[in-house]
Amino acid sequence: MEKSHAYEICVKHIHRYVRVQMRDGCYYEGIIEKVDEKYLYLAVPIGGEPYPMPRAFTPYGYGFYPYYPIRFRRLILPLAALLVLSLIPYY
Repeated sequence: MEKSHAYEICVKHIHRYVRVQMRDGCYYEGIIEKVDEKYLYLAVPIGGEPYPMPRAFTPYGYGFYPYYPIRFRRLILPLAALLVLSLIPYY
């Protein structure tokens, strides 16, 4: 896929769940966060890995922040290496 063509396709599908295939044969699935002239930024789903719960001073004394698992990580891929982009339905 030509770099300018890849850019146009990615821009049309921002905030959509896609599967991309790279020239080296690797596949990635995720939500397109943004695209610039050189890179594609994907939010890739991961397992329920928790982030640290630091102690914090609250008006009621020391406590913990609410626990929210990390659900996505950012993956930055070069547009020049993009071969195929496919939409995937998610529910």
